[in-house]
Amino acid sequence: MNKETFGTVISVKKQLWLKVNTKAVRMGPFDGATFPHIIKVLYIVDGVEYTRKKWVKASMIPPMVGNKIKVVYNSEKPKKSKVIL
Repeated sequence: MNKETFGTVISVKKQLWLKVNTKAVRMGPFDGATFPHIIKVLYIVDGVEYTRKKWVKASMIPPMVGNKIKVVYNSEKPKKSKVIL
């Protein structure tokens, strides 16, 4: 059975090693470049803290640190979860 809770974003890291070019012709190395992010979410189930990482596409705007994010988890094994953006 799946249950829902809200987690808090505790870190947002930009993945500089993976550059996505958005322009066909660039004047410089970072002209038109966007980068994906990895967010880390902390959620609590029955008094136990769990963390989950989520990769955010370069085309999406990542959430800020401290924002609330919806987390769907398995009631029998709360470590198994999915972050919903």
